[in-house]
Amino acid sequence: MYYVNQEQIELRLRCIPGIVEAMQTIMAEWDGGKLIGLAQERALHLAIEIVTDVGSYLIDGFIMRDASSYEDIVEIIGEEGVFPSDLLQPLTELVRLRRPLVQDYYAWNGEERHPLLEELPDVLRSFEASVRQYLDKELGTVNK
Repeated sequence: MYYVNQEQIELRLRCIPGIVEAMQTIMAEWDGGKLIGLAQERALHLAIEIVTDVGSYLIDGFIMRDASSYEDIVEIIGEEGVFPSDLLQPLTELVRLRRPLVQDYYAWNGEERHPLLEELPDVLRSFEASVRQYLDKELGTVNK
């Protein structure tokens, strides 16, 4: 029997609607200013952390192969069927932003809207639904 920390996964998944709303507001109000640029950075960073945290909990709980990087987390859970294959590319692109946002933040161009921002609301909603479906399929539980 697997021990999957569904509580921690659910706490993170519940943040997705707020991040999606923030991303939509950022796109609607984009002016290239410092404040909106910082809001974009934070929304992207939180999206990355949610995807990688949820992925790590799934990898640990279902005893999947060990991940060697943030990109590997996305690849592993994709291979295991946690989400549909069409999400692999945008989720991988998202987690690749972690280093520029967290370590090389001084070089991040906050005056430009990141092109991934436009597709992320749909990607994140699909990721959330897919994770819940996967848990239901594997554990027979529905988290809402």
